[in-house]
Amino acid sequence: MPVQPNSLILVAIMNNERDLEIARLLGWYRIPLKSAPKVVQVDYLAFYQTSAFADKRWCIEWIAPVRGHELLSRAELIGDQPDHPRARDLYYKIQLGPLEQLPAAIPAAKWRRLTFLYTTGEYLLQARNINDLVVQSEERKTLWQALRERQSTSGLYNEPDLPDFDLDPLLINMLLGLDGFSDPLQNS
Repeated sequence: MPVQPNSLILVAIMNNERDLEIARLLGWYRIPLKSAPKVVQVDYLAFYQTSAFADKRWCIEWIAPVRGHELLSRAELIGDQPDHPRARDLYYKIQLGPLEQLPAAIPAAKWRRLTFLYTTGEYLLQARNINDLVVQSEERKTLWQALRERQSTSGLYNEPDLPDFDLDPLLINMLLGLDGFSDPLQNS
């Protein structure tokens, strides 16, 4: 099913080609529990590629539908590294459907260090750069409500509660390091 305007999307970091191949061939992506976003029960993951991707760095080129998730140790996920320092750490294993290449990559306006970002299908389908993925104003309240509903229906892993307050757009801008972002309510 193609991305719909109301699809919930989590932008996640794709650190290297090996992890992209795992997502493509084996159909999963891992997120360390200790640094995971509050809600991983979304419709799609969009992958922000780091500098490890040479000519395709600092952009979102691939998305994948989320089929489910489970909590496993790193050793259970990556069996060929039993002595890894984080072998006992817990990770979300996000099961994915087929990777889909976006019609046009969504670049960062300039180099960005991102962690996770929630957005919607509408924003993803219209984005020309990463800044365009930030859900603004009243739509942000709708996004947070949808995420809260997903969290409350998942009932898994005692996930921490999402805040009931709406973050100031300028604070989000500062935290994400996005340039040129303004609150449209202040401009009207």
